[in-house]
Amino acid sequence: MINITLPDGSRREFEAPVSVMQVAQSIGAGLAKATVAGAVDGVLVDASDVIDHDAALRIITAKDEEGVEIIRHSCAHLVGHAVKQLYPDVKMVIGPVIAEGFYYDIYSERPFTPEDLVAIEKKMAELAKKDIPVERYELPRDEAIAYFKSIGEAYKAEIIESIPQGEVLSLYREGGFTDLCR
Repeated sequence: MINITLPDGSRREFEAPVSVMQVAQSIGAGLAKATVAGAVDGVLVDASDVIDHDAALRIITAKDEEGVEIIRHSCAHLVGHAVKQLYPDVKMVIGPVIAEGFYYDIYSERPFTPEDLVAIEKKMAELAKKDIPVERYELPRDEAIAYFKSIGEAYKAEIIESIPQGEVLSLYREGGFTDLCR
């Protein structure tokens, strides 16, 4: 039996390992729909992460500061996905969250025009409507470097090369787009 303790002190029991999303679903459909992530024993995790031990869980939604940051971060991945679909020859650099939103540095042989920005926004909306599953996975540093080099993303490979050996490298795959993620 796995006991999940919620912030109000209440507990939920599960017979087997359970994801953050499954806990949210057990509480209610509205909370499940609003769930962005979770904090298990104080550590921020994806909503799909599985809890396999007695733990304290705080469900993160867009009402939480962390939830807003996660949504902005996901939007940066989405803009990267849209740009690569529209302009496959561009090189992706980095797409962090900032105080008022997010951005993505992209190397392109030519500057983006206002028309390009409209097309990118339209493609982002298209992709969002498709509700493409997003899969998180980890790769050893050298494999991640080799992967990004193999798909022509030298800037991503260079960023990974600057990360010390032994650090966990998270990647997120969304359809045909894979991005490095902190």
